[in-house]
Amino acid sequence: MGKIFVEGIKIYAYHGCFKEETAIGTNFLVNVELDVDLTTPSQTDNIFDTVNYQAVFQIIKAQMAIPSKILEHVSQRCIDALFAEFPTIEKIKIKVSKLNVPLGGHIDSVSVQLEQERKN
Repeated sequence: MGKIFVEGIKIYAYHGCFKEETAIGTNFLVNVELDVDLTTPSQTDNIFDTVNYQAVFQIIKAQMAIPSKILEHVSQRCIDALFAEFPTIEKIKIKVSKLNVPLGGHIDSVSVQLEQERKN
């Protein structure tokens, strides 16, 4: 077993409970950790034997483009989409952070982290 990390995905999106958040949008930061059996790709040096990092980015980008009220929802959608696309992923940990949060004071970010194993 091994881990693939796709970190520092910066996306402008429109998630939030307040009207202003869904109208104006803000910056988000997404980090993904994937538990995958990397035995085969480590031997074959073939991108088709592993989880394609570019495809992971595109899936995250597509899910982040769909507005959600809460980060838990968009995080779970990302997990579901990644499991659906890559049958070799055994476990996913994702952290979605909303930057520059309008909460009445200086807050760098608020984050949600979900961790889920594939259901057989």
